[in-house]
Amino acid sequence: MMMKQVGQEKETKIRVAITHGDFNGISYEVMIKSLMDNRLYDLYTPIVYALPKVVAYHRKSMNLNDLNYHVINDAEDILENKLNIRSLSDDEVKIELGKSSQSAGEYALKALEAAVTDLKQQKVDVLVTAPINKANIHSDIFHFQGHTEYLADRFEADDALMLMVAGKLKVGTVTNHLPLREVADALTEELIISKLGLLNESLRKDFLISRPKIAILGLNPHSGDGGLIGEEDNGLIRDTLNKAKKMGILAFGPFPADGFFGSGSYARYDAILGMYHDQSLIPFKLLAGERGVNYTAGLSIVRTSPDHGTAYDIAGKNQASAESMTQAIYLAIDIFKNRKKWAEMNATPLPSSPEATHGHRSNHDNGTLPE
Repeated sequence: MMMKQVGQEKETKIRVAITHGDFNGISYEVMIKSLMDNRLYDLYTPIVYALPKVVAYHRKSMNLNDLNYHVINDAEDILENKLNIRSLSDDEVKIELGKSSQSAGEYALKALEAAVTDLKQQKVDVLVTAPINKANIHSDIFHFQGHTEYLADRFEADDALMLMVAGKLKVGTVTNHLPLREVADALTEELIISKLGLLNESLRKDFLISRPKIAILGLNPHSGDGGLIGEEDNGLIRDTLNKAKKMGILAFGPFPADGFFGSGSYARYDAILGMYHDQSLIPFKLLAGERGVNYTAGLSIVRTSPDHGTAYDIAGKNQASAESMTQAIYLAIDIFKNRKKWAEMNATPLPSSPEATHGHRSNHDNGTLPE
C-alpha cells in the first residue's frame, strides 16, 4: 500500500516554494530570470512568496512585458503551468535598491514564515530561499546566524549541515558563521561526528551514493605539521575520524586544505568536510563559478539557496546572473525525487507472519543501499 502511495505522489508535479529574500538586493532579478521560461513548468510548479507590487516594478524596469503570473493569497490556490505569486501584502513599500532597510528585513522574514507554514501543511514540497540580509532580518523571531540555523529550529532538527553543491563537487563545514578566533574552541568530537553523520546520510539519501567517501580537511596549516603548528589535527580530528570509521563512515584525512584543492585531490571523493566557513567556501566558489548551490542537509524538508548574497552593489542594474538560482531550483527537485527513490529502495515489506520478523534487518539497518 505504501509503495502505491509513493508512486502516486511521484506523478504529482513538484511544488517549489521560493522566498523573495531582501527585495532591495538582486533577488527579484534572479528569480524572474530563472522563471521566465515557462516551458520549465512542465517539470515543476513555482510559488514565489513575494510582494506583487515589487514584482510589477521589476517587470516594468526590466521591460518584461511577456512575464505573466498568477497572484494568490493562499497556497491552496496554486495553478499548475503558471508562475504563482503568493502575496505577502498589497501595501506600498519603499524600494531602495542597493540599500538595507527595516522594511526589506521584515518582509524577508514574512516570506520565510509563510513558506515554512505551507511546508508543514504540505501545501508545497520544497523550499528555495533567495538571499537575505542577516542584519535587517534580525528580530525576536529571527535571532539566528542564517537560514540554516533558522530552519533547523523551525523543523526541530537536532543539527543541520551547510553543504555547498555544484555537480559532483560537495563541500560542507563543521562550523558555519563563526568568528575565526572561536573556531578551534568550538570543535569537539561530538560536533565533528554529528556533521560527518549528517553528511554521510545526506550523500546516501539525497544523492543516492551507496558508499560515500568523505575527505576531512585539517584545521591548521599543513594539518598541523605533526603537532608543530597546533595539536588539533593529530589529536582531536584524527581520533574523531578513527571513531567515525568504526561507525561505518568512510572518512579520510585530515588533509591540508591548500594542497588538497591545489592538487585536484578533491575529485577523488564524494564530499569534503572543512572545519570552518572560508576554508570550505573559498575553494568551492572558485571551482563552482556561478553554478554553486547552498543546500541544508539534515532537515526533514528540502531547502536550497543560491550560493551568493544580496549583491547590493549590482542591484537594479540587470547584471546579476541567475545561474545559481536556477541550479538551486533544479537541485531541490532532484533531491526531492531522490528521497522518494531512497524510501522505495529501503522500504521494509510488511511481514506475512510474526515469525517473519525474527532476525530481519533492513538495508537501512546495515548501512547500505541495494546495489
